[in-house]
Amino acid sequence: MPEARASATLAALAAELAAQAARLATPVPSPCRNVCRMDAASGYCEGCLRTIEEIAGWSSAGDEDKRRIWAQLPQRAAWLAGEETPP
Repeated sequence: MPEARASATLAALAAELAAQAARLATPVPSPCRNVCRMDAASGYCEGCLRTIEEIAGWSSAGDEDKRRIWAQLPQRAAWLAGEETPP
């Protein structure tokens, strides 16, 4: 049962991230959700699903790189929910 809840939570996060990505404009906003905990197994932040390198480089990254990261977030969430192969 906890796995089903986690899967539903990740699916909701993926949907929200995809919706936010669709609304992106310049400047590209950060996907940070103020849940800053790195998951050791996946290497992703539990809140925004970025890697530590992506988080550290966000402020100096160009809009194209930021959009590329945003585009990867739904796939990462689906993978963490067990719905897709690793990104």
